Amino acid sequence: MLDTQPSADSGAVEWQRDYERVPYRAALDAMERRNAAIAVGQASELFWMLEHPPVYTAGTSAVVEELLDPRFEVVKTGRGGRYTYHGPGQRVGYVMLDLTKRGRDVRRFVHGLEQWVIDTLGSFGVESWAVDGRVGIWTKDVDGREAKIGAIGVRVRRWVTMHGFAVNLDPDLTHFTGIVPCGIEEFGVTSLARLGLDISAQQWDEALIAQSQAFLESLAKYSGNTR
Repeated sequence: MLDTQPSADSGAVEWQRDYERVPYRAALDAMERRNAAIAVGQASELFWMLEHPPVYTAGTSAVVEELLDPRFEVVKTGRGGRYTYHGPGQRVGYVMLDLTKRGRDVRRFVHGLEQWVIDTLGSFGVESWAVDGRVGIWTKDVDGREAKIGAIGVRVRRWVTMHGFAVNLDPDLTHFTGIVPCGIEEFGVTSLARLGLDISAQQWDEALIAQSQAFLESLAKYSGNTR
């Protein structure tokens, strides 16, 4: 990976940050290899921050009618959820944690991811929230309506997590019109830039790192793991 920056340990989890675009299929292959290595104790857990060239990804619940205009490559993936767009200006976080050490509770893990993103957005003054039965992270758009600013999609294999979340810093929002994002038609998509905030990938990563220990501690509370 180009311009990869391993960071200081965060609760025994390695950080990797890429600031050049990583093709989605290459990232997926790397994530699957890391998942397998973590599961057998041959690699550390990992938080991986990156950005992809434009791509539509299909989760396990994807409905073909929701692929409206396949103008970009479409990749089937094993994560949960439906169609999602990834592209420039969107920061993707892949989270590879061993839940045998952090509590075998997938629902708790997903709620923890949601809160991590919500807290990080809050550090920039953006109020956001999760909604039961509606996947993603939501905020108030410039027109006062509710809109999605972040996506959540995970997979757990051998109790090691894969995939994670994506947050819209400054993507081309017209790219989302090629799909029904996450199968939800009645709400729009927004970004930090649309809300008037100029946040770089590096600034976002640093803010996320600052909130990471709280995320790990939220898992430890329910696993009995205090490391």
